[in-house]
Amino acid sequence: VRLVESGGGAALSGGSQRLSCDVSGNPFSVRRMAWYRQAPGKQRELVASVTHGITTYADAVKGRFTISRDNSKNTVYLQLTRLQPEEIAIYYCNAEIKCYKVSYDYVELWGQGTLVTVLS
Repeated sequence: VRLVESGGGAALSGGSQRLSCDVSGNPFSVRRMAWYRQAPGKQRELVASVTHGITTYADAVKGRFTISRDNSKNTVYLQLTRLQPEEIAIYYCNAEIKCYKVSYDYVELWGQGTLVTVLS
């Protein structure tokens, strides 16, 4: 089981991007899914999460970014709008996964990251 991200790339300041993250391997259960980002020289920070339909957002992105999830596909999306140059970062997908029904607990997985560049 692994997380495979797509999307990202370059966008103009004020523009939009859409990121996708697929959970491969057909796990038994996927609980929380989230997006984090890490800007150059900064720590990784939580951008948005979705758990059982409940979404949370970092204050900096509220009203501009939207996280959504397709449970039938085990895919999570992040729609980024009104991007700012300071939001240049590697965006990482994160998920809590139970691989098998008999698995003891959920494990946390990370995607490889996808770079979002904002051109001013």
